[in-house]
Amino acid sequence: MRIDVVAAYTDPVPKLWNETIEAHRRAVHEAILDTTAELAAEHGLRSVTMSQIAEKAGIGRATLYKYFPDVEAILLAWHDRQITEHLGQLTEVRDQTEGAGEQLEAVLRAFAHISRRSRGHHGTELPAFLHRDERVVRAQRQLHGMIRDLLAEGTQSGDFRGDVPPDELATYCLHALAAASALPSEAAADRLVKVTLSGLRDAHVAPDDRQPTGHHHGHHTRHSGH
Repeated sequence: MRIDVVAAYTDPVPKLWNETIEAHRRAVHEAILDTTAELAAEHGLRSVTMSQIAEKAGIGRATLYKYFPDVEAILLAWHDRQITEHLGQLTEVRDQTEGAGEQLEAVLRAFAHISRRSRGHHGTELPAFLHRDERVVRAQRQLHGMIRDLLAEGTQSGDFRGDVPPDELATYCLHALAAASALPSEAAADRLVKVTLSGLRDAHVAPDDRQPTGHHHGHHTRHSGH
């Protein structure tokens, strides 16, 4: 009987128990990230302390230090999660649409709205700190590659202009739509996407239609109005 008892306690920890512990750890980890981002947005990056984070997250300081060594490490982990989620959203948007032209429009619109929401929620100090993170550079490369590939495909199908390399057009798109972060509404972001897309397609507009201010074109318009 005693051997059976010892054997029972030396068996591996049941799988369900391990999954429960892991789920709890993930929940605490997520709560720490969310709490720190909220405090940084509310009070400024420099004023956030580990004690504040522990108190607001409802955990002890000792527990917090088991997860992260300092505030900066928490913010970088939070930003890494944001980047992963955003890239996942953009990939999903692309995969739910067919045709390079439609896919690019959907991705650019989603990117513009993400840019606007991210800056609006986190102020200016937090993005300035986080954009020094090398993970941002990697994410920007991934996004640039996604847009470049869609542009290259769209150029082959005649959806986009072929006089500018797709790599340069992708850079144009990302820089243009980064301006969405300063726009006041979702509608304004959508308008910016339309302007950006028109720049990608300008080479396909007939020459006569591209000279609305020319003397000859204006004269022709007045006659057609009669």
